[in-house]
Amino acid sequence: MKTLLPDSEATRKFGAALGRSLPPGTVILLQGDLGAGKTTLVQGIAEGLGISDSVESPTFTLINEYFGGRIPLYHLDLYRLEPEEAEALHLESYWDGLERDLGIVAIEWAERLQYKPENYLQIYLSYLDNGRQIEVIGNGELLNWQLEI
Repeated sequence: MKTLLPDSEATRKFGAALGRSLPPGTVILLQGDLGAGKTTLVQGIAEGLGISDSVESPTFTLINEYFGGRIPLYHLDLYRLEPEEAEALHLESYWDGLERDLGIVAIEWAERLQYKPENYLQIYLSYLDNGRQIEVIGNGELLNWQLEI
């Protein structure tokens, strides 16, 4: 699915729709250039989950966890890591471990992951002359997933 997002507000609203519709256990792998809207999308997801905390990019902390909504949100940012460093964190515990099926896992700069879950949504954000484009591709059990707005 490809959608045009004319501004950051549309990106946030799209994220809110995701937050309202995604089931627990969903892993979202986010890719896009700096400033393409990855964090804005995650802020919208948090809003859709009913999380009232301020959601910021965990660029320096790597992982922020939010528990104030209908289900938890685990927000990871791998921007400052090399693939080997990301692997050493054993992030798969977020989709294979205790957190599995409990919340939404959103990973910015997911291209740095060497190991991906079996089931995930791949989201690409890219710049266009008239805004941004978002492309959502389901994998595994999410292959035929469709956003219900």
